[in-house]
Amino acid sequence: MTARKLWISTALLPLLLVSLATRADLVVLQYHHISDATPPSTSTSVSLFQAQLDVISELGIEVVDLHNATANLISDKPSTNQSIALTFDDAYESVYSTAADILQERALPYTIFVDTKAVGNHGYMTWEQLQELAERDGVNMANHSAGHGHMARKPGEAKANWKQRIAQSLDAAQAKLRDKLGTDLPLFAYPYGEFDEALEAEVAERGWFGFGQQSGAIGALSGKTRLPRFPMANAYGQLNGLKDKLASKAFPIDANSLPDGIMDSNPPTLTLPLAEEIDPARLTCFASGMGRIDFEVSGDEVSIKAPKPFNSRRFRYNCTHPTEEGSFYWLSQPWLDLSKPED
Repeated sequence: MTARKLWISTALLPLLLVSLATRADLVVLQYHHISDATPPSTSTSVSLFQAQLDVISELGIEVVDLHNATANLISDKPSTNQSIALTFDDAYESVYSTAADILQERALPYTIFVDTKAVGNHGYMTWEQLQELAERDGVNMANHSAGHGHMARKPGEAKANWKQRIAQSLDAAQAKLRDKLGTDLPLFAYPYGEFDEALEAEVAERGWFGFGQQSGAIGALSGKTRLPRFPMANAYGQLNGLKDKLASKAFPIDANSLPDGIMDSNPPTLTLPLAEEIDPARLTCFASGMGRIDFEVSGDEVSIKAPKPFNSRRFRYNCTHPTEEGSFYWLSQPWLDLSKPED
């Protein structure tokens, strides 16, 4: 696995003026259904959703516009105020019938990532409903592809065919959003949270921000096309760990030093250079389905490797480290095993 060569901010002066210990970052929350009657794995119950918003309010953290906050944070405008952005993937009907009124009552902005081919299907919003929401203050619509396909290049797929398939999905969805809703935001959420270096390059070529489904906060050194979000479905959005997520900081690492997510061995090895703020003795790492795992320290690097192979298509290594102010630096490295079937 080679280090990534994709674009990140090179505006270093603000990073010198705002220390990692005092700088605040952007935490993006990811939702699908807001309902008590939809699939549990992608649903947040209505009561839990309201309780999550209550916690945000109690902590006094501002809920902000996703596009503006992201653009500011990874350019030359660091902030000292922790902020949160709310996102909803797929444009499910429950966002219109349930979440929208709750959010309007609280005057909170949010972004809906729309699978344009699914609009009007059972369980999804119609274009009329999306237009109604888009006309409300603080509500934005953005690209989630046309068809929600698996977008990484498939084994045996010719590069030219892959590029054509991706271009059709990305550009058709953006054109449909312009035509139907009059919106053209440079925001894209990867279907299934799956991305690789080549797909990131396609997103970067269009000048878009790319959002995954790996956890963590967005900071000045975050990669423009591999931005994290915290999943907030019932299994991951419970209140007992919510405050730590809302207060989390981006791990102090240059995104260019992170590997491509397509693994070349199972289990894969993740090597992280250690910033001054990171003490290996206080670093904790986890692997999907395996809990806490060990790592090796060599000089100013750590190497992280799960003790056994994974048997799923998607999995992650997550690492946290306490900050001086009592929150956590948070990093999630997503992995994709293309030998496993698509879901």
